[in-house]
Amino acid sequence: MKTKPIRINAVVFYLEGTLVQTDSYDVKAVKASIGCPADMSIIGFIRSLPTAQNRKRILSALDRLDSETSEAFTPAPDAAAVVGYLRLKNLRLAIFSRKNLSSAQKILKKLAPLRISDFDVIICREELLKHPPGTNPIQLVAQKMNLPVDQVLAVTADPDSLRDGQHVGAMTAFYDPSSPSGSNGGEGRFHICQLDGLKNIVRLGIPLPTGKLPNDLLREFLNQFVFDDPSILINPGVGEDIAAVNVASEEVLVLKSDPITFATDSIGQYAVLINANDIATSGAKPRWLLTTLLFPYGVTASEIRQVINELKEFCQRWEITLCGGHTEITDAVARPVVTGMMAGTVARRNLVDKRNMAPGDRVLLTKAVAVEGTAIIAREFGNRLKALGMVDSEIDTCRRFLANISILEEAQIAAGSKATSAMHDVTEGGLATALEELSIAGGHRIKIDMDKIPIFGETRKICRLLAINPLGLIGSGSLLICCRDDGCETLMKALRNAGIDVACIGEVHEKGQGIRAIKDAEPTEWPQFEVDEITQLF
Repeated sequence: MKTKPIRINAVVFYLEGTLVQTDSYDVKAVKASIGCPADMSIIGFIRSLPTAQNRKRILSALDRLDSETSEAFTPAPDAAAVVGYLRLKNLRLAIFSRKNLSSAQKILKKLAPLRISDFDVIICREELLKHPPGTNPIQLVAQKMNLPVDQVLAVTADPDSLRDGQHVGAMTAFYDPSSPSGSNGGEGRFHICQLDGLKNIVRLGIPLPTGKLPNDLLREFLNQFVFDDPSILINPGVGEDIAAVNVASEEVLVLKSDPITFATDSIGQYAVLINANDIATSGAKPRWLLTTLLFPYGVTASEIRQVINELKEFCQRWEITLCGGHTEITDAVARPVVTGMMAGTVARRNLVDKRNMAPGDRVLLTKAVAVEGTAIIAREFGNRLKALGMVDSEIDTCRRFLANISILEEAQIAAGSKATSAMHDVTEGGLATALEELSIAGGHRIKIDMDKIPIFGETRKICRLLAINPLGLIGSGSLLICCRDDGCETLMKALRNAGIDVACIGEVHEKGQGIRAIKDAEPTEWPQFEVDEITQLF
């Protein structure tokens, strides 16, 4: 399951039980003493009381209890050091206490050398009761700091405030001395057994300095990989600047390099598949990947870890070994850039060379045009599409097109057919550009029937709303296959049996280069695009 990276700009402590501790203050006992149900928060209970007189009576009882128990609290052993570390990292800090302000300030004075002024926001019982019922203390802290609540880390030893934080989408760190330190209970949900454990959590969510990814983080991220490919002689690791691969038993080594510069939502997935797709069009099996990861200043370790996790997931899925690379934070880029260098192998007799295409070959297209472009637009411009009339379910469907940008399965099927003469995957510039490239590389003119080009209904709608041409829209996920006429039907049947849509959209003509297009059985102009249609949106 893909985890969302974290970004931390503020930390709020539930005071009792985290920065200060006591054995004589029992929340359950406090609730019982004022008649508060065990499954209800104290603030919620006070708000639920039917009369002002009842509320005043309970508040007076709580004030007395606060005064009696304030002296029982002592500073947590590492409270000052942890708060000092957070301040050093320029994080905003807040305190939430269900005590009254006077008692909370009295307790905070025990945290010397820390000062009350070290905390930007202090929310106590009086403050919370000023707000309407249902006001969430963690959300209130975020509002006072003018921050999105998902950039706030709530640290607590109290189950009620833990639920408060999780309910509004804040990150949470539950302090429990009996829990494994640093364990993750889900997206943005951590457990710590000592306050010092916050340092490792916070470090994932704050901007990293420029330069190479720190070695300890690199080691942690790489340790999740399993390097069991026997051909890898030197694995990636701290201090290893190269990879060594034994290719003595192979006949042909196929190489490919491609940068991913704009697909920040799933950039690791793109880096694997865009490079692997090109390798597969030669009939080769993608085997080894090297990556250079460049991140802008301000990136967090958590965001870098997400990209590396994606690299791991999609390399494992397609039996590719990530065998080396480099990771750096630099102001030379404004957004993440991943440059992949892929290598694959194939027997010489099975190498698919575009120059083998011949007049009479059929031209097949798998899936439909602009699979990748449809996914990118839905992911990056969902709000714009919604404003133009697309409903959420349609946009979500388009987002899921990202799962179909691999052409590895259809390329393997085509490579196994003796009828296949050439393959080319559709990428930047869409089908229009890909067919021109195929014509040039194969040295033959190609005739295309535009009425036979498959376009998903969702893609048509997006392109109509945004006034762009689907034939010029980036299209990873679609494979162009040239095959001999006598093997065309067999190959198409094999692809369909594998659950892959395929259409015959044209044929190869005489030597030369260029596209002849027909529409409604009449000659028509073939569209050309200097840049991909998606650039109009960015």
